[in-house]
Amino acid sequence: MRKTLLVLGTLLLTAPLHAKLLWQDFSATYLYGENYRVGDSRRAVLTFEHASGASWGDSFFFLDHLRSRDGGRENYAEWSPRLSGCKLEIYCPEKGGLIKDVLFANTVEMAEHATHFLHGVGLDLNIPGFQYLQVNTYRRNNDQVEDNWQLTTVWGYPFSIGQQAFLFDGFLDWFSSTEDQRASMNWTSQLKWNAGKAMGLEERLYLGVEYVYWRNKFGIADTLGFPTHESNVNLLVKYHF
Repeated sequence: MRKTLLVLGTLLLTAPLHAKLLWQDFSATYLYGENYRVGDSRRAVLTFEHASGASWGDSFFFLDHLRSRDGGRENYAEWSPRLSGCKLEIYCPEKGGLIKDVLFANTVEMAEHATHFLHGVGLDLNIPGFQYLQVNTYRRNNDQVEDNWQLTTVWGYPFSIGQQAFLFDGFLDWFSSTEDQRASMNWTSQLKWNAGKAMGLEERLYLGVEYVYWRNKFGIADTLGFPTHESNVNLLVKYHF
């Protein structure tokens, strides 16, 4: 097992040195909601995202800057590089099947007082209509709390109504319970209208809403005195550079 992890870690570190960038996307998002849990209920969030595909796999990074009504400030970031079995010619499923690619999936979660490392297996699925659909299973190596398991699904589904372009995308995170945290499920989805296309812009400018349903937020048990089940609608403006 240690040898396997060593080989995979070496691939993750050395693959970018021989990488060819295939595509990349950078965006900035503004969100505002009034029903947050665990902290002040009203918050504005500025999110910067960078997604890319390379000859070794793909990568996704985001940074959230949160500003609360009570004056609180907070930063949170994640980086998720995945090594592609197809691109690295390790293993590639048959073309036209349900599974497009099998990947070595990784995520680093960077909060102000803790850093968590996630490693596991990812699948890219081939489902008609979806721009992308991913399923990743991780073992979480947690900071300050017990290690556990996580399942993450990520999707993007573009569609049109008349001449107007829309995108429904988001993710679902579920992680298992331990002695010091409850099982938690975070379903975050965005429904967005491409106003940029309607205005004749080359860049994508999205207007829409983000809906979050987060059960036992941060693994904290929901109680009458301290509710942690979050149902939160945010107004959204997103611009792709």
